[in-house]
Amino acid sequence: MNRNFEESLMDVFVTGATGWIGSATADELLANGHRVTGLARSEDSARTLEAKGATALRGDLDDLDSLRRGASAADAVVHLANKHDFGPESDRAERAAVQAMAETLVRSDKPFVVANGLSGVVEGRPALESDVSPVDSRGDSENLALSYVERGVRTVIARFAPSVHGAGDWGFVTFLADAARRRGVSGYIDDGLTEWSAVHRSDAARLIRLGIEKAPAGTRMHVVAEESVPTREIADALGAALGLPVVSVARENAAGHFGLMAEFFGLGMAASSARTRELLGWTPAGPTLSDDIAAGAYGSAS
Repeated sequence: MNRNFEESLMDVFVTGATGWIGSATADELLANGHRVTGLARSEDSARTLEAKGATALRGDLDDLDSLRRGASAADAVVHLANKHDFGPESDRAERAAVQAMAETLVRSDKPFVVANGLSGVVEGRPALESDVSPVDSRGDSENLALSYVERGVRTVIARFAPSVHGAGDWGFVTFLADAARRRGVSGYIDDGLTEWSAVHRSDAARLIRLGIEKAPAGTRMHVVAEESVPTREIADALGAALGLPVVSVARENAAGHFGLMAEFFGLGMAASSARTRELLGWTPAGPTLSDDIAAGAYGSAS
């Protein structure tokens, strides 16, 4: 079956629809005429979705029946939810959720956008869309979802930059800002030349919409506006915004300084999005990470 989804309006089932990226994605889809059903773990989440004109489907990632119902009733599925505990239980739940929805979509040719990160895709250079994700953690779910392409699912992988930034962000950069306030200094590890990629939340949401509308089956989208931001540049921007000195932290002392963020802050997570931009006509327009920090998105000096 070959269906042209571009320019058509769809019923879209979104997991994580009240999360940081998911709420922006729901808004983007609704603003462009699509209808949204969001997975809601609580009554508060359901009310939030309904207030913006979306439909709420009660359930969570462990409720596979609710995932199957949402996917079955939709024209497209966007899977953004995750337990975020970075452990084996989270990995197991993620794989089970992806499999439940993908099995429901077999032979439908419906878009199935599955979120993943850039951690560990490659080392020593920016990741490319052609790079196959290693079979571990969420990378395993990425490859599982892609295996359904040959079974008639229009799987599209969305690999997110480690910083999806903006006012209200509660992700990695928020943790770095919190560590800086606790320690009284804004730190970077060793020489600070490790590089991250970054994207503004609004640009990320727009790319997800373009993905369900236009991306061919098997596409790996890199949700990346800035390819390479040195971690020292992030620390410098936080130091300036918070009125704190900026210091180098030796790698062996990083866990004590940054806590759980030490491992991630020490990883290179740069990536190119050139192929994504060309394929989908995506041109990021939001502020840079440094601009967001300077504007007070992560706090300012008192």
